[in-house]
Amino acid sequence: MSDGKRPSTSEIAERMTEYAHIDGLSPTEYENAMHAVAELTPIFTHDRSCFVLGSYGTYEIRRLQLVKDRLNRETNTYAFLMVDMQGEWYNTIVKFRLLADYVTHIVGVAEHDESGFLVEQGMFVIQPAYFAKTYGLKREYNREVLEGKFGGTEPFSQLQLDIFAMLNREGRFSVWETEDDLSQCAENLL
Repeated sequence: MSDGKRPSTSEIAERMTEYAHIDGLSPTEYENAMHAVAELTPIFTHDRSCFVLGSYGTYEIRRLQLVKDRLNRETNTYAFLMVDMQGEWYNTIVKFRLLADYVTHIVGVAEHDESGFLVEQGMFVIQPAYFAKTYGLKREYNREVLEGKFGGTEPFSQLQLDIFAMLNREGRFSVWETEDDLSQCAENLL
């Protein structure tokens, strides 16, 4: 958390209600939310918390786990994927926003514009507090892979390319081609 102060359960519940755009949660939703909030404890008990985002495709999720595992080797660091927080959340946008609010680092692992975390990438730009703690790890493809897998076209949308350029200007952007490269990018992140 950026200010070093652990929020109270009621502060998190208020934020959850605000993000859900409702006047309040039902008693059942509130109880489920409070159980889910308990999963946030590791975020507040480590100096650095890293929310790792990317595609959950069969091959891509393995690389997200690689980044998470590499970051977790760092002293007093807790890295996790959104799927690791399994409580009964009111909805996934609320879940994303609460996690993004309280972590110290948001790490986006981008491999293409197919599924993945496109909505979240847009939120990085419109929420200055999120952008300030976001790091991008973009996959580069050789010509052969570009031709075979993507028909020779750019595998990233213009929105993604613009976000990458913004992160690059801030010095929070790396490119990788192999899993060894990705592991090195993760190691250099902190």
